[in-house]
Parts: sequence; C-alpha cells; structure tokens
Amino acid sequence: MKAITHIHTQMKSTSSEKKYIAFLRGINVGGHHKVPMAQLKEIFSGLGYVNIRTILNSGNIIFELPENQNNVIVQTLEKALFDVLGFSVPVICIGANAFKGMMKLQPFKNELLTKNTRWYVSFLKNTPTAHPELPWVSGDGSFRVIHATHSAVFSVLNLDVVQTPKGMEMLEKMYGKEITTRNWNTLEKLENLI
Repeated sequence: MKAITHIHTQMKSTSSEKKYIAFLRGINVGGHHKVPMAQLKEIFSGLGYVNIRTILNSGNIIFELPENQNNVIVQTLEKALFDVLGFSVPVICIGANAFKGMMKLQPFKNELLTKNTRWYVSFLKNTPTAHPELPWVSGDGSFRVIHATHSAVFSVLNLDVVQTPKGMEMLEKMYGKEITTRNWNTLEKLENLI
C-alpha cells in the first residue's frame, strides 16, 4: 500500500455550501432493502432539507440545506433512515462543488469505453491511510483501479475477461465495507442536474 501524499480534489464541503449529493449504500439492489424514492424524499424533507431530487432507483439524492443549517450531519441522516426503514443504510454525502471538482478530473479520459467495459467510482466514507500502487490490476486482468483520491476510487471492469466480476469485493478488501459504488454514467446524469 502506498501512503497518500497528495490530495487530487477536495471532496469535503465548505461552510458556504448548501447543495449536496447523498449516496446511499445497499438499497434496491438484487431485490433487497427495497425503498421507494418517494419515501426517501419524505425522510430527507423531515430533516429540513429542501429541493430534494432522486436520480435512478439506487439511492442518489440531490438536496439543499435550509437557510438555518450549515452542514450535513451524516449520523443524523443515517439514524433517520434506520428509524423509518428499520435497517441500516450507510450514507456518504458530498458537496456539489466538490462533486463537480471530482468530475473535472476526467479519470477515464485515457480509457477505451466499449459495450463490455464499465467505469466505476467508489466513494469512501473514511479517508484511507494508504492506497495500493496504481494502477492496480486483478490477477485475471478483468478489474483495474486506475486513480484514487482521499475520498474516491476510480476503476474499470472488463466483462470480456470475466462475466462474474469480483471487483467490488476486491475494493472492500482494500478499503473496508464503508464504500458505495456508482457507474460513471450515473454520475454524469447527476452532474447535469446540480
């Protein structure tokens, strides 16, 4: 593992930031923990958040803080989700400005996108003390980690090599289970809405 010596982009919010994106882990995946988006909006609204929009069905929520709030308390959001849904939903929140900065990195600009490749971004809840030497490549060559910051890991999956990928399991071994992953296409949709 390589110690982190340089932060490529700042993902934490500034005190003036009012717009955020919340990424929820493990809802509406494989028939487990089904949560209607309308219910998520109600939970966020109950905490005082405004201009709430959900993107797709996989736990991507754009929201804004009301005038009397200055920051997002993730623990409060996770508690509200647990109280209403009855199960734990890990949440990672990113300020809109930090998110835009991450998108400007264009980490996949040198990657060839085909019908059998997937570009992923895994958001880290906790700042890691080290990353593996990059680029990191799985033994079968199907999964590569090409870039990392203090709060996100960028990877490429090649389905030509393997049809049952284990990439996310590999990332959890490297960074722990407090991560959540999105396809780059989903993030581009979010970028167009913030």
